[in-house]
Amino acid sequence: MPIPVEGFFLTPGASGGLQQRIRQMVADGILSGRFRAGEKLPSSRRLADHLGLSRLTVTLAYTELVAGDYLVPRGRSGYFISDAAPRPSEFGTATGARKDGVDWNRRTGLRFSSAPDLARPGDWRSYPFPFIYGQADASLFDHQNWRQCALQALGRRDFEALTADTYTRDDPMLIDYILRTILPRRGIAARPEEVLLTMGAQNALWMAGEILLGPGTLAVQENPSYSGLRVMLGQRPCRRAYVDVDADGLPPEAIPDRADVVFTTPSHQSPTNATMPVARRLALLDRARQEDFLIVEDDYEFEMSFLKPASPALKSLDQDGRVIYVGSFSKSLFPGLRLGYLVASEPFIREARSLRTSMLRHPPGHIQRTTAYFLALGHYDSLLNRMAQSFRRRRQAMDEAIAHTGLTVAGAGAFGGSSFWMRAPEGLDCDALAKRLLARGVLIEPGRLFFDPASAPGNYYRLAYSSIAQGRIAEGISLIAEEVARSGYVHT
Repeated sequence: MPIPVEGFFLTPGASGGLQQRIRQMVADGILSGRFRAGEKLPSSRRLADHLGLSRLTVTLAYTELVAGDYLVPRGRSGYFISDAAPRPSEFGTATGARKDGVDWNRRTGLRFSSAPDLARPGDWRSYPFPFIYGQADASLFDHQNWRQCALQALGRRDFEALTADTYTRDDPMLIDYILRTILPRRGIAARPEEVLLTMGAQNALWMAGEILLGPGTLAVQENPSYSGLRVMLGQRPCRRAYVDVDADGLPPEAIPDRADVVFTTPSHQSPTNATMPVARRLALLDRARQEDFLIVEDDYEFEMSFLKPASPALKSLDQDGRVIYVGSFSKSLFPGLRLGYLVASEPFIREARSLRTSMLRHPPGHIQRTTAYFLALGHYDSLLNRMAQSFRRRRQAMDEAIAHTGLTVAGAGAFGGSSFWMRAPEGLDCDALAKRLLARGVLIEPGRLFFDPASAPGNYYRLAYSSIAQGRIAEGISLIAEEVARSGYVHT
């Protein structure tokens, strides 16, 4: 791989002769890791023209670097970084760490980076027992047909959809499929003006908060709830209230007075997996109507209702436009897709569309069109069916393993889903438990970050079966039970 000549420049006023400074540039590039073994340097003529020097000066500098084992000449091909050159790990960076003259903590206020989040190893696939939520299982995904859809989207016929800056608009093919196929399954009827594509559900929730929550407004969220929502609301200039969920999800009567926006996950409450009964959904809508608050419905994991048919979406029961519906393909296809959608009254979608345009224009056209083909050609439904069958078997294996080891389930969900919400003995710190299990190749998600930080219990954790092979579940659960027993705490 050739090193671009634009990466070389002479700093005005620097000390040393020209040959020395050229040698230093190359050495710095190697020692910092920017230049790697086998990469080709610019020719002496090209580098000389770029720097405004004589070719002889560059040639002599290259010759000295060859003598020092930094470079190696190859016949008529030019000069290459030598395999024998010093490595960055041996000497560190040649230029040293830069020290900023800016107090970034004061300038930024640490409003975003200080928020804690779920810690998951980047190499989670290398662990034998990954009970972590929200990752795709390569053994279930339809790679061949996704590739064919991507190639079709790259064809000449779809060139405009792929390459155009569509400003505020979304791919009409994908919007049409969502309107005619996805939303009717949730009992929702909508027009194109009432749907907006987003970069996943989290982006949709952020936009809803950005539009609806200002200084003095009151946002209500479930406790426990999606940790990403808790972080996002903490960054808004609004007041917050937590409402404890029960076996049926969010209790409408517990919502505080003068609420402005209520965030809820009625299909599969995150993370407890509770499903809100229809009667409670109607009661929630009735209270919203009486007290004039809005509801943001995150229709989390409705596709994974493989034990019972999914309940109708809250949005489908909404008679006066109070529900803002959030859907996503990131869980049912793969999280790296980052594609979701908002469904709401046209005035809200118009505002959200303007916000999205100022931030990112629109999701990439190729992703939109590839997804549209994958859905329209029936591959999406086949994938969901395959996932449901596999998840059913894994869930049964996990249920049996948990019962055998005596671990305690706090919420499994009667409709399906992809995880169990677990309760450890009182007093056991699940953050510490997760660290001990990590050393044994077991990944779990401590539950503290899902709760109101002011009163978060430390003895909850989540076990997902979406990313672990069925044959490894029993052994992994056994290891968790061993560590819980070793802690000395017992269930009361």
